[in-house]
Amino acid sequence: MNIILLSGGSGKRLWPLSNDIRSKQFIKIFKNGDEYESMVQRVYRQIKNVDKDAVVTIATSKTQVSAINNQLGDNVGVSIEPCRKDTFPAIALSTAYLHYVQGVSADDVVVVCPVDPYVNDDYFEALKGLSDQANRREANLVLMGIEPTYPSEKYGYIIPETKESVSSVLTFKEKPSKEVAEEYIKQGALWNGGVFAYRIGYVLDRAHELIDFTDYADLYAKYETLTKISFDYAVVEHEDKIQVVKFAGEWKDLGTWNTLTEAMPENVVGKGIMNDKCKDVHIINEMDVPILAMGLHDVVISASPEGILVSDKEQSSYIKPFVDDIDQEIMFAEKSWGSYKVLEVEDESLTIKVTLNAGHSMNYHSHRNRDEVWVVIAGTGRTIVDGMEQTVKAGDVVTMSAGCRHTIYADTELKLIEVQLGKEISVDDKQKYELEY
Repeated sequence: MNIILLSGGSGKRLWPLSNDIRSKQFIKIFKNGDEYESMVQRVYRQIKNVDKDAVVTIATSKTQVSAINNQLGDNVGVSIEPCRKDTFPAIALSTAYLHYVQGVSADDVVVVCPVDPYVNDDYFEALKGLSDQANRREANLVLMGIEPTYPSEKYGYIIPETKESVSSVLTFKEKPSKEVAEEYIKQGALWNGGVFAYRIGYVLDRAHELIDFTDYADLYAKYETLTKISFDYAVVEHEDKIQVVKFAGEWKDLGTWNTLTEAMPENVVGKGIMNDKCKDVHIINEMDVPILAMGLHDVVISASPEGILVSDKEQSSYIKPFVDDIDQEIMFAEKSWGSYKVLEVEDESLTIKVTLNAGHSMNYHSHRNRDEVWVVIAGTGRTIVDGMEQTVKAGDVVTMSAGCRHTIYADTELKLIEVQLGKEISVDDKQKYELEY
């Protein structure tokens, strides 16, 4: 089975744990044994449980690539959008990636779905069924229609021609009012969860009709010039041969704190305490200080280096415009080599905690306007400073002046405190180099 997972968005409705660098799908909030995993880790694990040979490609922006590699490793395919252009360009680019780069035949079928649904393994069994139905060539597009559990105003609706498990599509309806949704459901309407299957050649043909390109590299080079348009408008609305396959299993869209906490297996993640007068309260704490809740009802408390949210669960769905007004720097980010957390910001200094995964390293680089000091607090590794290699361990201090070329390799997981000193500290002040040996 070929699967494209669409991984986009900034997830501002899950602030302060999500931001432009770390979207909601990378928040490690679900228990898997003794460890916590993110949405993308959970979905990838479930896909492999159902089909260990599944070829997974994640369509994403370049800001998310480091987090994907950090959480899933290097074995997953990644189709990188140079900029955000909505779902049709993203799907066209990732389909071209599969065909022109990965060598997948134009006759093969691919299933497209969001990266962040909260589902069980039966959902991925249904994706295999979707792929099999597309292979029958009865339709050019085969959609998954989710049987609604209530008249939602948040989803579009698919109205099938019949009540069979596989049916041709009669029509599509945009997000309705609650009253209209009730009428749709009486007609047998299904939620449109943004999941569909098609033959690779079909979407490439449609892409060639709308875009002048030759192959993946050419499409990538022209990506910034493409029209911003959704897959629904570019493809679905112009296609008559469409089928829908019903899915009646558990399916949740965890786009807000209100819906996310419904899926959490425990009420406290991180350091949190609540008294017995609290009811339906969730604490998600990434800080090293404890949170104490007393006598609260239907409240979510979330804390990270980015900020603190204390909200009624229903009202938490409406935080996006307030988050848009917050002027803040990124205080935590996952990179392909590990992660970093900002500890303190002063006028002429910045202090961060860096964690490097074993076997990884930073780029070999220099800074023009700042000095740096590394204090190793755990693990072992090697530094290279202006071409000279040195072994480091907990307690060692390494000083780099402005202009000095430097990097550090982690032999084991390596933790260090980095202090940046200078009058002009900027993320843009970085020059990368190739090592001479």
